[in-house]
Amino acid sequence: METVKVILNPYAGRGRGGQVAGAIEAAFRRGNVPFEMAETSAPGEAVSLARQARLDGYGIVAAAGGDGTIHEVVNGLALATGEGETVQGLAVMAAGSGNDFADVVGAARDYDAGVQAIREGNTRYVDLGLVEAFDGVDTLRRYFDNNLGVGFEAQVTVESRKIKRLRGFAIYLWATLRALRAYDQPHFEVGWTDGDGNSFEAAKPMLLVSVGNTHRTGGAFYLTPDAVMDDGLLDLAYADALSQIGILNLLPRAMTRGGLHSQKAVKFSRLRSACIAIRQPVPVHTDGEILSQGIEKLTIEVQPGRLQVIV
Repeated sequence: METVKVILNPYAGRGRGGQVAGAIEAAFRRGNVPFEMAETSAPGEAVSLARQARLDGYGIVAAAGGDGTIHEVVNGLALATGEGETVQGLAVMAAGSGNDFADVVGAARDYDAGVQAIREGNTRYVDLGLVEAFDGVDTLRRYFDNNLGVGFEAQVTVESRKIKRLRGFAIYLWATLRALRAYDQPHFEVGWTDGDGNSFEAAKPMLLVSVGNTHRTGGAFYLTPDAVMDDGLLDLAYADALSQIGILNLLPRAMTRGGLHSQKAVKFSRLRSACIAIRQPVPVHTDGEILSQGIEKLTIEVQPGRLQVIV
């Protein structure tokens, strides 16, 4: 077996990453899989660690943490991979609050099973999203493997970072209630091209725009409930501007897969590419990581089957 580079975020899952570090190491030893572990100490560090690991010749890089850790590792691997080439050898050791990507892709929660998947070389290929976002000064470029949120959904992520005492799904629920007080609903202009090459537009005040590669976000929310991570498309959901009562009415329906389909305020489509412009800057997240709190315009595209995941 080749040596696996394990990038561990000890702060993932409100500190759970650090608590399970020994269990992950023990699983690799029991599985007789050589590994080297590096712990992150600051946001964004997993990007540089993953990029360097790939440049140093590591064929398998394991992200040990939550969706944010996976997001950073994917971006680091992509930076070390040529345009149009497959981003190979991502393994996942789930230790986060939501673990949305890990669960949907089929990564085992049990670390021994995860190491066994590495030994056996079990893989699947999934799509990647790519966003380029303008914040009024710079254009920010990121890949996302799970989902991207513009507006209220991203404001929830902003609020979740301020919550220190809760864990798991409770973080996102309380953050949603806090976001009700902190977010205005500006005018959006959304244009997209679907899988058949047809073009569509929507221009109105909106609560949020969500683009999903998978069907779940925040541990229990289904904003793009029909998204499939290996169909060569991304799913789009956008919601009209709503009163606070309307948002609270929407919330429990978003927690049931398919629950938003009956809501007239929410529209769905699939896309190969999209362009979004907002009349006032809004927050944007990629895989639960805040890209910026002041994005004015962004473009999105899907890169079909570009990410290889060991499951």
